[in-house]
Amino acid sequence: MVNEGITMRDPVNADNTESVDYAVGQVARVAAVSVRTLHHYDEIGLVSPGRRTAAGYRRYSEADLQRLQHVLFYRELGFALEDITAILDDPATDTLAHLRRQHELLTRRIDRLRSMAAAVEHAMEANVLNIPLTPQERFEVFGDFVPEDHDEEARRRWGHTGTWRQSRAKMAAMTKADWARFTGEAAQTVRDFTEAYLAGVPATGERAMELAEGHRAHLTRWCYDCSYDLHRGLGDMYVADGRFAAGYEASAAGLTSYIRDAIHANADRAEHSG
Repeated sequence: MVNEGITMRDPVNADNTESVDYAVGQVARVAAVSVRTLHHYDEIGLVSPGRRTAAGYRRYSEADLQRLQHVLFYRELGFALEDITAILDDPATDTLAHLRRQHELLTRRIDRLRSMAAAVEHAMEANVLNIPLTPQERFEVFGDFVPEDHDEEARRRWGHTGTWRQSRAKMAAMTKADWARFTGEAAQTVRDFTEAYLAGVPATGERAMELAEGHRAHLTRWCYDCSYDLHRGLGDMYVADGRFAAGYEASAAGLTSYIRDAIHANADRAEHSG
């Protein structure tokens, strides 16, 4: 929240006879924006302080902070400042409507990032250049993600292994429908892990381990024979490689480590049961 942590009262309001308001420096620190940014927002009428002191200093009210919070949400979602001004000044839109709109937009972005994370994950695990797709089909499948960008890295990491050769052969045989099922399953796995994590299911619990086993089976079915040792290594790589982590963390902070821990717990269970 934008106003989280702001507790200092204006000295002129110390007797509680007026509403609490905040200095520009306080607002800048808590909202993680610069004072210059706040001055600019004031100058263009986007977020103007509710009052000024006799000396001309800006003082922001709770309502001003709420408006700033909406501005920062929309800015994060890529809206231009002039568009944000029009949105916030629409008399037909109240605070709840803004929050609903922001929630919808953020949900769309999360779904997109989940899909991209699944595509990046499997593109880095194996070379996907030989998937027999037309240019139009490749755009439908990958969007603006370019598998070739990761080809050299994948070759460098796994090109000398039998796993690489097996994965390359399986990927080359995939049709467009196969690839859609493959990425759809991967995205569902991320959603399931996210749901379990947010619900407080322990990574060493039965549910999380079953999800890890499902992930291992998914890789074996579509890519290569994924042993438990290999699966452990993938879990460790997800945490160590910031690109994997960025995709998972978009769903929930801490999700990457949770997936890694569930993978390790599942592998431990298999070893002990064997």
